[in-house]
Amino acid sequence: MIELKGGKTAPLLLDDLNNYDPRRPTVALFNHLVNLPRQHENGGVPSIPWYRNQCKHKWALKDSQCNLPLIIGRPDPKVVSIVAAFCEHCRCHLDLSIDFRGGGRDSCPSEASPLHHFTYQPEISRPRYQPENGAKADNLSEWEDLTWFQCSSIDCSAKLKIRIRSPRLRPEWVELLTDKDLIKSRSEKAIADDPVRFEGIAVPAPCDVLSNLRTYILNALKHPGRRNISANNKKWLLCLGDPCSELLEHIGFRREDDSWLVPQPDTSELPPILNSLNILLDDVEKELLALLLQRPADERRAIKVQYILNPAARSLSKALGTAECKEVWALFSYERQLVVDPDNVPYYLESLQTIADGRKSEDLQTLVAIEASSGKVSAQDVRDAYKLLDLDVASAYLDEDVIIGTFQSRVADAPRQEAELRRALQIIGQDRSSEKIQFMASKTVTNYEQALSWLGATTDMDDEFIVAMYKVKEEDNHAEEATARQAVSLIAQHRRSAALKQWLDTGVLGEVEMDVSQAYNRLQIDDRTISDDFVLSAFTLFHQESPSQVDDLRSALRAIAKDRKSQTLLNFLDSGMATSEYPLGEWPVGLANIGNTCYLNSLLQFYFTMKPLRELVLNFDEYKMALTAENLVKKVVGSRKISRQEVQRAQSFVYRLQKLFESMITSPRAHVAPELELARLTLVTQPLEAALRRRSTTTGNRPSLGEINGKPVMGPPPPSIPEAAIHGTNLIEKPAEPQMNGVYETVEMDNSSEETLLGNDPAEDGVDRDMLGPNPEESQQQQQQILEDKENMPPFKEPSERPRTPDFSLKPLGESSPSRTNEQAPMTEANHDFSNSSSPKKAEQAVIAPPPSRPPPFPPRPHTDDQKQAMVEEVQIGAQQDVTEVISNVLFQLECAIKADSFDSSGEQIDLVKQLFFGKQRSYTLNLQGVLRTKEQFFSNLIVDVASGPKDIYEALDGAFDEQEVEVEGSLRPQYTTITRLPPVLKVMVQRVQYDQKKASAFKSVNHLGLRETIYMDRYMDSEDDDLIQRRKESWDWKRQLRVLEERRADLTKTELDLEMPDVLTAAKEFLDQLSEDDAFEVPDGLRQNIEEAAAESRDELASIDARIKDLTANISSQFVDKRELPYRLQSVFIHVGSATFGHYWIYIRDFVNNLWRKYNDESVSAITDLSPIFDQDPSDRPPTPYFLVYVREDLKDRLVDPVCRNVPEDVVPQPGPENSDTLMDDVILDDDMAMAGNEDGGQGAMAATGNWLKADTKGQRVAW
Repeated sequence: MIELKGGKTAPLLLDDLNNYDPRRPTVALFNHLVNLPRQHENGGVPSIPWYRNQCKHKWALKDSQCNLPLIIGRPDPKVVSIVAAFCEHCRCHLDLSIDFRGGGRDSCPSEASPLHHFTYQPEISRPRYQPENGAKADNLSEWEDLTWFQCSSIDCSAKLKIRIRSPRLRPEWVELLTDKDLIKSRSEKAIADDPVRFEGIAVPAPCDVLSNLRTYILNALKHPGRRNISANNKKWLLCLGDPCSELLEHIGFRREDDSWLVPQPDTSELPPILNSLNILLDDVEKELLALLLQRPADERRAIKVQYILNPAARSLSKALGTAECKEVWALFSYERQLVVDPDNVPYYLESLQTIADGRKSEDLQTLVAIEASSGKVSAQDVRDAYKLLDLDVASAYLDEDVIIGTFQSRVADAPRQEAELRRALQIIGQDRSSEKIQFMASKTVTNYEQALSWLGATTDMDDEFIVAMYKVKEEDNHAEEATARQAVSLIAQHRRSAALKQWLDTGVLGEVEMDVSQAYNRLQIDDRTISDDFVLSAFTLFHQESPSQVDDLRSALRAIAKDRKSQTLLNFLDSGMATSEYPLGEWPVGLANIGNTCYLNSLLQFYFTMKPLRELVLNFDEYKMALTAENLVKKVVGSRKISRQEVQRAQSFVYRLQKLFESMITSPRAHVAPELELARLTLVTQPLEAALRRRSTTTGNRPSLGEINGKPVMGPPPPSIPEAAIHGTNLIEKPAEPQMNGVYETVEMDNSSEETLLGNDPAEDGVDRDMLGPNPEESQQQQQQILEDKENMPPFKEPSERPRTPDFSLKPLGESSPSRTNEQAPMTEANHDFSNSSSPKKAEQAVIAPPPSRPPPFPPRPHTDDQKQAMVEEVQIGAQQDVTEVISNVLFQLECAIKADSFDSSGEQIDLVKQLFFGKQRSYTLNLQGVLRTKEQFFSNLIVDVASGPKDIYEALDGAFDEQEVEVEGSLRPQYTTITRLPPVLKVMVQRVQYDQKKASAFKSVNHLGLRETIYMDRYMDSEDDDLIQRRKESWDWKRQLRVLEERRADLTKTELDLEMPDVLTAAKEFLDQLSEDDAFEVPDGLRQNIEEAAAESRDELASIDARIKDLTANISSQFVDKRELPYRLQSVFIHVGSATFGHYWIYIRDFVNNLWRKYNDESVSAITDLSPIFDQDPSDRPPTPYFLVYVREDLKDRLVDPVCRNVPEDVVPQPGPENSDTLMDDVILDDDMAMAGNEDGGQGAMAATGNWLKADTKGQRVAW
């Protein structure tokens, strides 16, 4: 019997739902709702077991319990559709709900998936009849059958829940209500007890009983406050009375003295109702209606009431997305079944063949022929293959060895039929997914898998076992010795096993492979559940640290790969790449992790894909700023003056970045390694560099990175918490540092390091004119030279014995200077202090002599190894820097290195980098005088927050622009922000590191941020459009209301008992009810009623709040839906996994030309088809989360983004192995002359050479962004 694991299309599932009766177990427990029709191996018609009393349901709606889908249009991704129904025949209840809130990008039906294709989810389903429990089910009169399905389309998030419940009215109660003899018996008893009172009253019919009870229930549901029913009521006694007490109490009636208290449902509740009593009464009312409709027509006519049920077929069809059957759906269903149940391809192919023949469809018959030509076989082909070998497919003793043995004997008996028999064996092997049988059919040993199969080995068997299997084969048949050695050789090559190679050469087995526990210890991995990426990172780090131990490290990695059955690790061992399926000349290269640089690698990969920036770096000499006095005077980046030294450092950075980019383009390797100096210049900002150098010159030791919580730091920590956030102050009003937060004002300020290091008050041009001699111009240049090179000045020491230069001295630093350690030894009279000279004559002697004829000798450089070690330590320190600082440092250095295209009104440099990555935003603040103050500033990224919970990208962005209160002159005033200029490349930083004030520690927020492939920025633009302004104000008001409602809802739903407030009050009232029955306790009068009223009021309030929240949320989400003139497409997503102090980074980058996403994870660059890691929420405790997003302008994306830029020389062929990487780290120390080489013509107009991506109009002007 074939075990089918495929799914069901929506039409089939609906049809099976109508035939599924959980009350009746079918033959062999066939589940109509879950199982597919079984087809026996003899090719018979699919059989569907049937129970003789099984109900074919006719569903009718229970409107008050429904939340029906829209009849027209696509399903709402934020709403759960509910279809509540009951069967007119068996009275079972159906609750069908379909939920699209999982974040799918294109729910069915769509062009790619015209129907839902549902697959059964057994892990969370609870069918009434369990096959493992036999045919026995629960014996309770109340039961439930719960089945879950999931749409198999990767773009559809639909989750389907089907719950079928037992009827509320038990069989014995139905008998009380409908059996004429029982009704007559209790009626006659009531008449006999009081014949005068009942004189002339007839015995009621079953329709009367059913109708009267239904009327009582309807009155309770629709007319609150109805009076109680007297126990002596004539109609009550004749129809119901005490014999029906159990039934009446079950549905909410209560006997009290001489009266029956009617049920008290919540009549204010809106559909879909959730109150348990409301649902119970509604279910019973519908069952009574079904029983009425089952009564004879003449009996129903006597009560003169017509009942019409609301059929559920249309609503069920809409919820499941069914429609009229089309031929193309057969193809769709076939393709989906192959995806979810690949083991049963023959069954589905034969089914498709049957449909094609039955419909006489040429299209389907052509498809069947194509499938057969591609190697797929049908079930008929499989049956014919077994028949040719005279094998019984149903035999329990039919295993691989029996099949192969039978084949060999048949070939020996009929050698002329060998080809036909081998083809039959191939089909059987393919059907059974048996590599061993397929290998025997192919009669070849050409690869690793075939070699294992031929020897009867598996991938987890070690080298020693391989040799043992060889000996068994060789002893069984000496003629196969050559094939056996070929198999061992293939295994040795695939595993790179030195032990097997030694055995092939000498007959003696070498050292056997490493044990997996030893392998994890070798790579110092304690947690065996970490991902393959972390394992590769550990291997790479140890390999770089100890290259001579590569064989030992590879043995450890291979043992781990085999233990994990990881194809990624095995591919890396074979080819030096985490994946080997991509041609190197047409695929981006990875970047080696050179020590905690996973974030650096992600950042460099992102900048490389930005085509204009890449061309700027590759053609840097055309953009490079000449180091002239005129250029330095004008140089303002980040609202401050830039020094000569900063420009030199930045240009050195760009040259090293250029070298890396060139290698990424031309390398024939799978990955390249950034040089250490590039990592240092990227990760270590100039202020940090100055601090490290001051520390090294005063202590002689450089700081070490060490560990955080006993774990190495894998990349920089996420964006740090502003101090204001820790102390609860407002972030808007805190002044921002110009370089590092992505936003700086266009006001003039100077935070350069001259003032910090020298500690004096320089003149406007940075020169102390009191120190100038008789040649001010020449002396000023010399003084400026010293100021520019102050960071490289050696520490103070006693004068050496080397010959002195002519008398030439600078004014010594004051005692309060923080740079006393850099004070220069005097070059005039020893210990002469001009600052303390009181004699004019002595002051006149302080004349600066002419400059020396040759420069003083350079101080000796430290040993290269020491310098490299110092650089490694600086990179490790830089790896701890704030993410935003690292990103801003790159852009800052690029701007420092290149010449300006123009200057804005504040003197800020405008260049290609500024035009690409920087926008402008304007804040509006209403001050105490009622004046609206504005302030405009540049921004390089937008910062969004997900601390309060999961958010959509628009909801997160709203937080950066919505009106909020800020402190102005000691009082809170409203402020909001708009964008005056959007950059072509829009960067969004996700603030995830939060501060726990109770624990006084930082933590990472892992709340989900729902990304969209396209966002529209119209709503955030600065505008005088009255309509847009009004919409913003409405949206702000709705959000204020929403915050108030959510706070109130939290008060009503979050209690210490983990119950909602209405349930708490109800439980309290029930407890008081129990106490009141005990004479030892006295419950105050009216207390129970007051609590009951409070429970009802809180329940009503909660329902009202939920409805209002739903309306407000819908209004907010649709407020700007028609504003779609400024689309931006998602291009890059930086991902972090770990905590606030430890973790790992990688990046996803979109290739718009080839319409695919790639994952860049250090050395590995791979294509991804499953986009759920980017767009869907990960349910794990510490999920990977996006930290940094990049959106690009829709109309410019093809000119801005170019991920694949490769030009590999044809005559260079890479060799496989771990050395498959270009290493740029050896040349870590560049001569200053080489670092500064290039054009210093100082010309302007850098934007004129931006490459083909910036097109000019007919007048030769550049296109404005």
